[in-house]
Amino acid sequence: MSVVQCEVNAKSAAGAPMSVFERYLTLWVFLCIIAGIAAGQLAPHVFQAVGRMQIAQVNLPVGLLIWVMIIPMLVKVDFGALHEVKQHLRGIGVTLFVNWLVKPFSMAFLGWLFVRHLFAPMLPAAQLDSYIAGLILLAAAPCTAMVFVWSRLSSGDPLFTLSQVALNDSIMVFAFAPIVAFLLGISSITVPWDTLLTSVLLYIVIPVLLAQALRKVLLARGQAAFDAAMARIGPWSITALLATLVLLFAFQGAAIIKQPLVIALLAVPILIQVFFNSALAYWLNKVVGEKHNVACPSALIGASNFFELAVAAAISLFGFESGAALATVVGVLIEVPVMLLVVKVVNASRGWYEA
Repeated sequence: MSVVQCEVNAKSAAGAPMSVFERYLTLWVFLCIIAGIAAGQLAPHVFQAVGRMQIAQVNLPVGLLIWVMIIPMLVKVDFGALHEVKQHLRGIGVTLFVNWLVKPFSMAFLGWLFVRHLFAPMLPAAQLDSYIAGLILLAAAPCTAMVFVWSRLSSGDPLFTLSQVALNDSIMVFAFAPIVAFLLGISSITVPWDTLLTSVLLYIVIPVLLAQALRKVLLARGQAAFDAAMARIGPWSITALLATLVLLFAFQGAAIIKQPLVIALLAVPILIQVFFNSALAYWLNKVVGEKHNVACPSALIGASNFFELAVAAAISLFGFESGAALATVVGVLIEVPVMLLVVKVVNASRGWYEA
């Protein structure tokens, strides 16, 4: 693919306005929590029947929803932009360092510190390991789609944003399972290797292949046709996410009613990790001499998560009713307001950065 085409695709992805669904995602998630808990209490047999619709530990309704969630996002990713990586090697180096060598391991430490020790008396003892597993899954999946929005809001370089997303997604195909397995192992959590590898195949490899095939077909019809198709299928991702959350909270309802403090406690390590990783990436880009419009998307991708993948993997590995599934949903709940705050900080600190 030509440099011109990559630039058109980058600007198309990074310049898309933030939709109503995206802007008010926290509100929709909160409403899904209420709707899911209420539905689970009013019609428990319906959701138990949905939970039994499984093949090889994969829940069929959820699997379908996950594909609808993930594929439209992956269609935006231009793996042809990987050759642009060489234009900003320092910024890419910071991104890879924070995303793969700091972020998952710092979250494992924060989970151990807060969940297993500081907050343990206030959390259900039987779910402690599961909560930590959910936090690890959340941190091991770098952001794919929403980072385009954050980059646009911070006037980030669109080509850099696209190239770092393409590179991260390429690495994720091979690194997600080993990193998750390693961190679960050192956290003394049994690793279901067969289910983990199945999750990678179902929720990373196959969606990437399908999305790139669809991308090729759409682009063959011209950029206008591609943009029109993305405008139509873009809302499917958030709609499928919200439907999944209703199902999840229908199963989690009883536990949440008994322990309403759980969500607030799980948010603490996630918030600390967001601010730590974004600050670290932002500062490291300044140290190595990268431009502000590269430092911003580099910091923002290090702070945000591919929470759709994390939710899918948590449900596959540990089930709807697990603490792991709940922990990943807490990440969804706080993603938008926290990332908007990080965007404001990097925008307001431009003078300091360029001094």
